[in-house]
Amino acid sequence: MSRLNGAGLIAPISSFPARHDGGGHHSRISRLYGSSLSAASSCHGFWHNAALVIPSALFIAYLGFQAKRNIKKLRHSRSYVMIAYYVLLWFSALFGLAWSSLQAWQCAPGKEIAWNLLSLFTTAGMMCLEISIVAFLLQENYATGLETLAHTFMVSGIFVGVDIFLKAICIFGLGIPLFIDVEITHQGKWEISFMYKLLFLLVYGYILFVHYSKWRDKLPPRPAFYNYVIAMFVFNAIALCASGLTGIGSGFGLWLYNFTVICYHTLYLPLLYVTFLADFFQEEEWLLDSAYYSEMRDAGFFDADLD
Repeated sequence: MSRLNGAGLIAPISSFPARHDGGGHHSRISRLYGSSLSAASSCHGFWHNAALVIPSALFIAYLGFQAKRNIKKLRHSRSYVMIAYYVLLWFSALFGLAWSSLQAWQCAPGKEIAWNLLSLFTTAGMMCLEISIVAFLLQENYATGLETLAHTFMVSGIFVGVDIFLKAICIFGLGIPLFIDVEITHQGKWEISFMYKLLFLLVYGYILFVHYSKWRDKLPPRPAFYNYVIAMFVFNAIALCASGLTGIGSGFGLWLYNFTVICYHTLYLPLLYVTFLADFFQEEEWLLDSAYYSEMRDAGFFDADLD
């Protein structure tokens, strides 16, 4: 089994020369690699883990800094859909930080089940956001009814539920290491990863095709939405190539795949927040200011300016 440490592959333990000291014991290097499977360095390395943890922690700090104002705006708007998305964003961000901080569980003996469950919940939250955002924007912008909320999350819930079920079968039933990113030898993992990325690439490609065709009127006229779709299309194209290259045994493919994992877990939630939720909060602030202006105008505060 080959493993990635930073930008290079770690050779198997058995490939190191069996050096002996005067007492007949293995060298310090062999003892170190044999006893530190639970250490983060035996999986990816310090910089890989730091690249995951630091952005995740900064994003949660930003959400916490904005939480009081955002919650106030959500309560004023009474948009059940946006409230649900905001709660799901917090859920995904907190699980993402835990997932980033516990990377050593990939290689720690006895932590396989805990790592797979943590990864399932983390990816499920992010996938639910990804699917529901598309479904929500395709039907109506910022609707507030419970019926809209139920329909939106019914669509995403079905996809996410099926996804969790299939992944659980692959992991616990078939023994496919879907969430062990340092694994390069298991062919089934990369075939499944390739199919997932291809499916998402086709979905985003279809949306872009409709947007630039004569049927573009069927989609909402929101430029920020299509910038998001373009970014996700490019990302899935790169991830597709990475999975394909790794599937044929390319070390560069594994490096590229791990790079896309870092990008997805650190950049997707901020991208979604900036593209959709931040825009919603700004619009709500503009609407609130307009309401205050109307009340002041009706009360006669601007009569002197008209004279």
